[in-house]
Amino acid sequence: MKIRNILIILGAVALNTFVSLYIGESAYNWLPVQAAAESLLVDRLFSFLVTLGAFIFLGVTGTLIYSMIFHRAAEYDLSDGPAIEGNLTLEIVWTVIPILLVFWIAGYSYQVYVKMAIRGPMEHAHSHQMEAVSVAENREKIEVISKQWAWVFRYPDRNITSTELHLPVDRRVHLALTSEDVIHGFYIPAFRVKQDIIPNHKIDFEFTPIREGNYRLTDSQYSGTFFATMAANVVVESAEDYQNWLEDAAKRKPSAAYNQAAFEYNQELQHPHASGWQTIAPASPPVVNYHN
Repeated sequence: MKIRNILIILGAVALNTFVSLYIGESAYNWLPVQAAAESLLVDRLFSFLVTLGAFIFLGVTGTLIYSMIFHRAAEYDLSDGPAIEGNLTLEIVWTVIPILLVFWIAGYSYQVYVKMAIRGPMEHAHSHQMEAVSVAENREKIEVISKQWAWVFRYPDRNITSTELHLPVDRRVHLALTSEDVIHGFYIPAFRVKQDIIPNHKIDFEFTPIREGNYRLTDSQYSGTFFATMAANVVVESAEDYQNWLEDAAKRKPSAAYNQAAFEYNQELQHPHASGWQTIAPASPPVVNYHN
């Protein structure tokens, strides 16, 4: 009888493991496309957490359902259940296992954090100083200016400004993030990267785009009335197309770009109504070489 119970438990654990692994692998489909090297690291961590959570959830709920079906009291049985004083071994096991899981999750998460740090995956792959310097020189440097409510991107090597972020594929990008007013959040879901931008501080931020396409940058922090309009296109393109875009943008004369926040604010001024909320006037529409 004991062998039979052990086999049933082992079979249930094996089935739970298989289903949990399937759910964990399916978690990749819940997220946007993987458009940056960092997204591969984040998604693997997310899949691991989903697998672990599914295993625990299915194990606990499966045990409860099994108990309700096969160990429920008989009809009209109002007697007390058997007196159980406790099991020290079992209590130690269900205390130690969660502690070990927490340390496992913390260690794995920290490894991902280290690989995504400013010196990032590319630098960690190099052990010699000269190689690290070569990687640093190959970075594309872009200045990101945030304000209520617009993004402005400046390419200092070409003295180009744009309201659309263009990036070369498979090349490390170094961003210098600044804010002219309040806290903003630099967030590109397809890249799985997010960084808060603090006023009066320049924040260095890096990632590596790996998939060509058009993506979306949003402000992840509530930065005021029109913060939902603070979005920008992110274009990841080949090195050749990127250079062609830089050359085209350099030929254009700076002009005021369309700004959704300024447009909505002016609309409200023309048709005022008492909303009960204080509205801050947006910054002037950015003057840039390139805007879509």
